[in-house]
Amino acid sequence: MRMSARVLKAHLPEIAIIAVAIFLRCWLIEIKPPHFDEGINGWFADQMTANGYYHYDPTNYHGPLHFYAVFLSQTLFGRDVWVLRLPSLIASILAVWAMLRFREFFGVGVSRLAALAMALSPAYIFYGRYSIHESWLTLFSILLLHGVLGLWQTGSRRHFVTMMIAGAGMILTKETYVLHIGCMAIAAFTLWIYQMLVPSRPLWPIARQHWSRDDVILGGGLATLAIVFFYSGTFRDFQALGGLYKTFQAWFSTGVESGGHEKKAYDLVGPFNWYWVYLMARYEWPALAGLVACVRYAFPSDSRYRYTAIMAGGTLLAYSIIPYKTPWCVISILWPFYLTLAGVLREWASRLAKDRTWIVATPLLAGSLYIAIQLNFFRFTDDSEPYVYVQTYKDIERLTEPVLALAKSEPDGFQLGGTIMLDSYYPLPWIFGDFTRVGYFKKDSPPARWDADFIVIEAANSAETEKNFRESYYKIPFRLRSGQEECVAYLSARRFSKLLGGEPNFTPAPEASQ
Repeated sequence: MRMSARVLKAHLPEIAIIAVAIFLRCWLIEIKPPHFDEGINGWFADQMTANGYYHYDPTNYHGPLHFYAVFLSQTLFGRDVWVLRLPSLIASILAVWAMLRFREFFGVGVSRLAALAMALSPAYIFYGRYSIHESWLTLFSILLLHGVLGLWQTGSRRHFVTMMIAGAGMILTKETYVLHIGCMAIAAFTLWIYQMLVPSRPLWPIARQHWSRDDVILGGGLATLAIVFFYSGTFRDFQALGGLYKTFQAWFSTGVESGGHEKKAYDLVGPFNWYWVYLMARYEWPALAGLVACVRYAFPSDSRYRYTAIMAGGTLLAYSIIPYKTPWCVISILWPFYLTLAGVLREWASRLAKDRTWIVATPLLAGSLYIAIQLNFFRFTDDSEPYVYVQTYKDIERLTEPVLALAKSEPDGFQLGGTIMLDSYYPLPWIFGDFTRVGYFKKDSPPARWDADFIVIEAANSAETEKNFRESYYKIPFRLRSGQEECVAYLSARRFSKLLGGEPNFTPAPEASQ
């Protein structure tokens, strides 16, 4: 009992860090409406339910793992916003846990500070509360570095297995795995060259390796099996395996070109763009301090920190050169800078009579927490925030809440007929995924009939469209997201009068209703 109490007391800081990460990611998880991309990811999971498997499309630019995770989550817990976000939320929390595991290489103090910086980060909280792939990529990237450092320092089979799992996970998550693996490989070569010019102190030699050829065969075989299993639609669509290389043709046109997501306002001389550094300066102060701390490792220093700093800087440079930029990619960039910052602070503390790292760490972490709270719980749909990117407005609830409320209150509620005529209508297909009679139309391809129980159109087309209506509606204006015209929802008075009460504010002209 005494031993257990001592062990528990020793790990209380780690438990507290994980608890903070869980709270900030889970609290009020449904306060933010589903994002455009969340709606698409949820729709793909719904198609798995309808078709029996996931058909991998290389032009989707993402691997199948997240879709299977969302499918499993919805199968177990039903269709709700928190269920849609649960897999990414779990991956985001596990990433904080994975940062704590670096104590094996850098010590307890460094791993705790790095993990706490991630737990409080505005970006990791904001996008950890999104149903997107990047949280998985971050988790597996951290595990890959853990495996690489483990093989370097100890050569154990455990770290070999970690590296194999991380590599397979990255391949299953997103095509940008080649960027991260490439940066790690280039960092190793760069460190080898740099050692000849400015030797590291201490220089960690590569340890004797304790894994065998059988481990390579078994680990490689299981990783390949997992990749084939998911990419082939659980062995039902082997032709889709060609997408493993075809995806790079599609990604090249989107990643090397901008795909409409360029950030030219942040261009510097040459191909470099400082958009990610701007985000760090605005939101991510510990990571920015970690970027500055990388300068320390240009001088004689621990070779493991040097490698991490080179890898971190190379990843930032690669993402800065690529014109395609969506802000959630920042979480694939930030995390190594927490380690470089913590390493410099630990070195500083070791040279002082007393540990004064709190003088630097406290204001950085307090700033992160303040910004994270403001962003995630007050300004989560504010377009002036760069992290809020094509985010669905709360306005959408003026449509979805009455429709869903009526559907849940009547036996045939999910048989409501709906007509949605917008050129960009996500996340509505996922929100209305349980409805069996909802049609989606482009503006130039209207439906043949206009007698649906609820109708959604752009406000600019309302006068022309209303000429087709034959019954009275509650007319409700709303905004779906930035960059899109104001919309109008029409809720049938015949179906919604008991729920909404009052008189409908649209009645067709006498000649139209005949």
